[in-house]
Amino acid sequence: MGGHNSVQFSGIPQGKGPHAVGSMDFMSGPSNQGSFFRLYYPCAEAGHYEEPLWIPRKEYYLGLADTLKLNRFAVNFFLCYYFGSVKSPARWNAPFKPGEQYPLIIFSHGLGAFRTLYSAICIELASQGFVVAAVEHRDRSASATYYLQEKSPSDPGEPGGPTLEEVWLYNKILKAGEDEYPLRVQQVNQRAEECIRALDIILNFNAGKHTANLLPSDFDWNLLKDSIDVQRIAAVGHSFGAATAIKSLGRDSRFRCGVALDAWMFPLKDEIFSNIRQPVLFVNSEKFHWVNNILLMKKMESTSIERKMITIKGAVHQSFPDFTFLAGYMVGKLFKLKGDIDPYVAMDIINNVTLAFLQRHLDLHKDFNQWDALIDGKGEFVMPGTNLDLPPAESEIPQ
Repeated sequence: MGGHNSVQFSGIPQGKGPHAVGSMDFMSGPSNQGSFFRLYYPCAEAGHYEEPLWIPRKEYYLGLADTLKLNRFAVNFFLCYYFGSVKSPARWNAPFKPGEQYPLIIFSHGLGAFRTLYSAICIELASQGFVVAAVEHRDRSASATYYLQEKSPSDPGEPGGPTLEEVWLYNKILKAGEDEYPLRVQQVNQRAEECIRALDIILNFNAGKHTANLLPSDFDWNLLKDSIDVQRIAAVGHSFGAATAIKSLGRDSRFRCGVALDAWMFPLKDEIFSNIRQPVLFVNSEKFHWVNNILLMKKMESTSIERKMITIKGAVHQSFPDFTFLAGYMVGKLFKLKGDIDPYVAMDIINNVTLAFLQRHLDLHKDFNQWDALIDGKGEFVMPGTNLDLPPAESEIPQ
């Protein structure tokens, strides 16, 4: 992997857009029926603000160990050593930048991930003038997450101390022989509801209606009033999160379009896709997919609604989360965190094609259409449709 310093040298890329980017955490509740998300947003440039830790709590290391089915102590030591001081390149709790209405993206993480692991994507989108809420799901698909609940009367704690306590939830690991599908259906439904709940909360802030944040923060939510463009909202996600984004489109027409990054379609295998009327872009890696997964995507083909699919050559499933920037060559290959394509080149493609598609379907007046060719799979490292050989009866999604 290289020494500890080499991790710092690589790092998660900064946003390339014209806006400075702030981030903060929001949790409503108490109970696990509330909402939990990290907000990325255009922020004021003045003032000095710390960058947050990329992985904020040790419990997330423990959850990653469980997800990987590895020893907690060993993984905690390894990840803390290499990643414990890695920062996310955003200004923590910096003031929101008012003065215009920003489009809104609700972002859903993959299985075994959590709200902070896609900061390269979320920060780039925020730097280009989007507000992005990266939801942390409580369906036990995250490697770890938590909620706050009222302390029980039998454990009052110190007089005058905190009245809420943390309850941690870890990734539900299937038992040997257990049918996976019912769990994933239940989870994808809960995940979609959590995305819609986050959307409701942010639009309430936009309307001047406040929901209390249970986490300590001096972030001024009043600055969000009238700063969200309620006609320009999209759902984006990776893997299980891509399936969640698609599910959310069918649940709520306020989402104008969706971007599915390396979608894991298994939880949607019985979905009635005709109920989904919004445009969708599938951005696939070359190494993740199998025929049945692609065929489920192709069930969304339409002659009247734009449905696009591209494949990034040399990319792997982990080309989308931040780990791809932080692992050295050997560890990156061993754990399939790196593909054959340079991770920064892959991330530029992911972000640029997403921006181009969002401009097209949210009617944005930006210059993201400079990347329109990527939507059609045109470019050195992309191809239209899929790299897999499909049954003869199956044609490609129209390009």
